[in-house]
Amino acid sequence: MKEGFEYLARYLNLRHMRAAGSAAPPEFEGRVDAALLKKTREYETENTRFSFVSSLFGNLLTILFFFGGLLNIFNSWIASLNLSFVFSGWLFFMLLFYADDFLSIPFGLYHTFKIENKYGFNTMTPGLWISDFIKSILISTILMSLMILAGLWLVRWSPEHWWFWVWAFLFVFSIFMMYLSPYVIEPLFNKFTPIEDESLREGITALAEKAGIHVSRVLRIDASKRSKHSNAYFTGIGRTKRIVLYDTLLEGMDRNEIIAVLAHEIGHWKKKHLLKMLAALEIFSLATLYLAFRLIRSDFLLEVFHIGASTLFAKVILLAFLAGIVSLPLKPVMNFFSRRHERQADRASYELTHDPESMVHALVKLSKENLSNLHPHPLYVAMYYSHPPVLERIGFLRGLGKQHRGGAGEG
Repeated sequence: MKEGFEYLARYLNLRHMRAAGSAAPPEFEGRVDAALLKKTREYETENTRFSFVSSLFGNLLTILFFFGGLLNIFNSWIASLNLSFVFSGWLFFMLLFYADDFLSIPFGLYHTFKIENKYGFNTMTPGLWISDFIKSILISTILMSLMILAGLWLVRWSPEHWWFWVWAFLFVFSIFMMYLSPYVIEPLFNKFTPIEDESLREGITALAEKAGIHVSRVLRIDASKRSKHSNAYFTGIGRTKRIVLYDTLLEGMDRNEIIAVLAHEIGHWKKKHLLKMLAALEIFSLATLYLAFRLIRSDFLLEVFHIGASTLFAKVILLAFLAGIVSLPLKPVMNFFSRRHERQADRASYELTHDPESMVHALVKLSKENLSNLHPHPLYVAMYYSHPPVLERIGFLRGLGKQHRGGAGEG
């Protein structure tokens, strides 16, 4: 039922785009032509079809694994090795991780070197893809091993309260990774260099200081060696932040547009969106772990799925499978709050710059360059969009400008 609803949303989105996407909306008149609109429709259609095929493949494997006896065979084999509890669990979860990662390789290659190539986005070479994959596997192995081994040790150490200690460990570990990643992991994949444009750097620093944020460094990332997509983001915790700009963003936008995009990102920090989402996630995680603790004490799930060997690992993977089904209503709720945060960040951007048109121009450029669907179906937006549709954002920004001019005129 869950997958059927998602397939319906994708179908409605495509139909809605085909019905409305052949003409440029007023906000894009003179900026996009019929050829670009056609290319956008084709890109969205191809990505949707690819998502459908990859999702169908994944669902078939999932059904085979959980209902076709593969989980029982795999779990019984792990149990037959007679390893310690901690290392049995490590082997159980790491083998599943590797299986999932390697099974996704053909789909990742097709999307990168077929679809992204076809529409002019991919700049990655096969050699770089292999290098990235090896690094990702090695890093994931280290980090996941730490989490799995520590989590299982805590289960063995405190059988009655492990749910709390596992939550506490994962919370501390995630904060640690937020500090570590910008300085250790990210440089393994990309080169970070200081922004050379002195005027732009000073403008960004002044904007951040105006919002009460101290920026230690403004950096350029060589994202163009993998893709032509653009982005900008903050890293760091506490008062000291690093601002990172994609080289594609620097090359495709003028100074005022870059400042407007960064003002939006600064708006997220000013409104404490990261802290709010982190707090909500941690509360939800604590409740989920406690519920898992209560459910794991029973063999009910093992009996329903006909699992022979009673192991904690099989119970955990079954709970994860069921959680993916019952959490469907949470996705639109989370995206609702995410879209609200984006609107708040757009408002904060306007309050910092009082230049809505630069942000509008930036959004138009990003939509054009990324071949974004300008006419998404409302149901699809509710289900999958973490940002408001671009036309909605443009209307919101221009509305703020009109309110300001109206208020100034009245005064």
